[in-house]
Amino acid sequence: MIYSYDKVYLRIAQRVLGEMLNYAVYDCGYELNEYYRLFTESSYSERFSKGDPFVIAGMSGAELAIRVMDVPDDEIVAPGYCFEKSPEYWTGWLLAYYQWMSGKTFAVIQKEVPVEKIRDLYHPYHEMDITQGVQKLREIAQQNRVESYLKLLRKRARLSQSQLAEETGIPVKTIQQYEQRRKDINKAQAEYVIKLSQVLCCKPQELMEINE
Repeated sequence: MIYSYDKVYLRIAQRVLGEMLNYAVYDCGYELNEYYRLFTESSYSERFSKGDPFVIAGMSGAELAIRVMDVPDDEIVAPGYCFEKSPEYWTGWLLAYYQWMSGKTFAVIQKEVPVEKIRDLYHPYHEMDITQGVQKLREIAQQNRVESYLKLLRKRARLSQSQLAEETGIPVKTIQQYEQRRKDINKAQAEYVIKLSQVLCCKPQELMEINE
């Protein structure tokens, strides 16, 4: 499995992203989608998705939000204290985990699963294990995306279809058919799925398409 950065930073990154959204919405008065657009268009978004230690662990969520908003020193709002985690905090917490696991940029995730839709999942998913929230995001993303998981994982591994075919021994035409969904990868030979997952450094189930 190819993750965005070392797992040792993950919990900190989740807290920072959660605090960032909470601060922007509750302390600075931004609408969630308004602030999140600023974040995805900023350089900090890409640096976060690549695991830049300064961005994911070198400052608080409020400090990151202030940098994204480019607020002058004399206009900085002090972060308040919240006893309970807000839906926006949970949104950032889940987003950071999903981004780390998927390797996608926040801009790509936003196209597939708008941030407000993630917040709408707060009830009941904040009471569930995080893997269930991640699975729900994958389902929504599949509904909204064009590319198959096989194609996304192949591109993330920086392999052409021909290179993948050569390394797995699977005919390039078959790979093309799976990527274009002209053949159902869910019904592929187990040997094919295992070979693909080994070369693409992922779990076999990550290649499966979710059929609604």
